[in-house]
Amino acid sequence: MKKQNFLYVIIGALLGSTIFLMVSKHEAGNSSQTTNQSPNQASVQLQPVSHMMPQAPANFVDAAEKTVNAVVHIKTKMHRKNSVYDFYYDFFGHPHARGYNQPMYQASGSGVIISKDGYIVTNNHVVENADEIEVVLNDKRSFSATLIGTDPSTDLAVVKIDDDDLPYLQFGDSDKVRIGEWVLAVGNPFNLTSTVTAGIVSAKARNINILGRENNSAIESFIQTDAAVNPGNSGGALVNTDGLLIGINAAIASNTGSYTGYSFAIPSNLAQKVVGDIIQYGESQRGYLGVSIAEMNADLAEQVGMDAIKGVYLAKVIEEGAAAEAGLKENSVILKINGKDVNSTAELMAKVGQYRPGEIINVTVFEDGEQEDVSLQLRNVYGNTKIVNESTDSYVKELGATFVKPSDQLMQQLGINQGMQIDALRSGTLNSKGIQKGFIILRINQMDVYSVKDIRKLIKSVRGGMLIEGVYPNGVRAYYGVGVR
Repeated sequence: MKKQNFLYVIIGALLGSTIFLMVSKHEAGNSSQTTNQSPNQASVQLQPVSHMMPQAPANFVDAAEKTVNAVVHIKTKMHRKNSVYDFYYDFFGHPHARGYNQPMYQASGSGVIISKDGYIVTNNHVVENADEIEVVLNDKRSFSATLIGTDPSTDLAVVKIDDDDLPYLQFGDSDKVRIGEWVLAVGNPFNLTSTVTAGIVSAKARNINILGRENNSAIESFIQTDAAVNPGNSGGALVNTDGLLIGINAAIASNTGSYTGYSFAIPSNLAQKVVGDIIQYGESQRGYLGVSIAEMNADLAEQVGMDAIKGVYLAKVIEEGAAAEAGLKENSVILKINGKDVNSTAELMAKVGQYRPGEIINVTVFEDGEQEDVSLQLRNVYGNTKIVNESTDSYVKELGATFVKPSDQLMQQLGINQGMQIDALRSGTLNSKGIQKGFIILRINQMDVYSVKDIRKLIKSVRGGMLIEGVYPNGVRAYYGVGVR
């Protein structure tokens, strides 16, 4: 009897376990169906962490190999004068002034070969004021370089070395660069040649106000990356994974002087245009709209009747400028340049900066509650459509001005028989000293001025500083001490 009862207990336990498992499975099935059918409960499928992370290319070897031999090490030497000492002794002479020893300073940076015959793009600040420029290739060959031209407003410069079979990089389209895209920075940080770092594009059209402090016509519309860049990388290449040049490295954001997270590059589309101008004309040919602009915000959007914050606000339209001639009005909004959106002042300036004076662009504007397309012809800084370079008779690049002969009536009124009158000014040496349009230069370094040719000749004969004497049309005499590179 005991054995029989024990057997019943075992059988009952087994049956109970089986029933419990069947019921649990059934409940689980019902629970799953209920969860999937519930309108307030989202179904979440978890994925491995690695599947959720952005995937880098298999490697950067191909892009690095295409780039490293076309990025050069630039070394510069310059004599730094004592500005106060030289100011007086250059003007008035001194028996001991000539031949005194001047300290020699050295600096270095990077550059990118952009043609097989030796044209190299770099930053203006890398070669600025250099007396000697040396270019060292990745294969350790060394060349003496010639400065072709500079553009401080974009911090770009072009130098050239003599060779006819050099490796070079092709320009990519920086407008097509996307935030999050992988990029490589190649240069010579801390004199460590041929250094390659990787990162992603963090932002575009970034303005960090490093050029505008001394140049109110500066274009800052940088590509921001987190690729490590340090002193010495300036002028080096920013390339995409295809090895195409999409930027020229120019600056870092740092409180220490070394890389702390972000670096900035001049977009290739702007660089290619400026470099082309420098090679062809000796300097950048900048097209201007003839407007003052401001960033859009909620208040301005409401003021002009827009339902979204976009575009760039036209705060002022300059008389006889390109925009005024095309009929653009103040308190309107520029939305696009040649069909491409512009949503910041930096982006607008960079887009317009890709065109020369005389070229016609299409501007999409929002005005009086309506959107329309307007064609306008860009002008140069002096308000006309001419190409500006040293071959222009009245233009003196070093001073940033054009000159005309004063009228006979004005010369008689002022009692002068010489001088050249400033006809137009742009951001430059004279403008920075507060010299106004209309000022008549009578003498430079105590030498009489009769023509633009005299001005050019006198400028080239001095280094460091000049004393300019002249008179305004109202009869006020003035003297200015100015520096010339």
